[in-house]
Amino acid sequence: MNARYDAPICNRFPQRSSRLLLGLILILLAAGLCLPRLGLADVQRGTELAQRVYDRPDGTDQVTYGTMTLIEPGRSPRQRQLYTFRREAAVGEMYTLIRFVSPADIENTGLLTRDYPDGSTDQWVYLPALDRARRIAADRKGGRFVGSDLFYEDLQDRKVDQDQHRHLGMDTLHDVAVERLESIPTDPNNSVYSKRLSWIHPETLIPLRIDFFSPGDTEPSKRLEVHRIEPIQGYWTVMDSTMTDLNSGHQTRMTVERIRYDQGLPDALFSQQALTDPAREQPYRP
Repeated sequence: MNARYDAPICNRFPQRSSRLLLGLILILLAAGLCLPRLGLADVQRGTELAQRVYDRPDGTDQVTYGTMTLIEPGRSPRQRQLYTFRREAAVGEMYTLIRFVSPADIENTGLLTRDYPDGSTDQWVYLPALDRARRIAADRKGGRFVGSDLFYEDLQDRKVDQDQHRHLGMDTLHDVAVERLESIPTDPNNSVYSKRLSWIHPETLIPLRIDFFSPGDTEPSKRLEVHRIEPIQGYWTVMDSTMTDLNSGHQTRMTVERIRYDQGLPDALFSQQALTDPAREQPYRP
């Protein structure tokens, strides 16, 4: 990807000493005019990059089977197996169903997320012990999902226009060329994060790292790192990633073992009825 920046064009000034003061004034004025143009170009380029990432080809639907490993200093890792079902119902409308199948203490627990084009989201969690689906309140975006390092917000589809984006230039990450992107919520009340910094692989458009900042913090509180990506059925897919709480050192590692795209998943699979009845999704498990 071409990383050249369009530099602003500033006027040249007379060299005669009698006009030195005027020249300095004009230079300062020119700098003041050129800097906003640079900032505007960075914002435009950042927004375009964010849109390309959002539009990255990833199928009309997807089913994965994998492992969630909780890693905590001083404790043995805890593993959970789960299925994730995702369907793009319409432009900007995304449905996701997560179902745990082991171990026994979390078996059949599920989360249903329905994201809408206007940026709003409905979420319900199913707890087998209660045998009912419970709606997740909007003010619980920062709640930890089943004790992991994933917040409920992390499992939602965030639209491009919900943030103001800025391109921060090129960088390298593990010897791979990446583009850095800054994303700040346009409405501070719309996110538990005050800022996200992403390191995006320009060819696959997959963020290889995302730093999450909490309000008032100058250092990130969480970090998502991608360890492995593979082309599956023609789609670049994240196969191994880790979310780390940088304050506690607690980690949640997600690994994919099986995946299947474009099965034609029905909308009925993403209903509260299906959330409370695991048998409905079994025919679509890879």
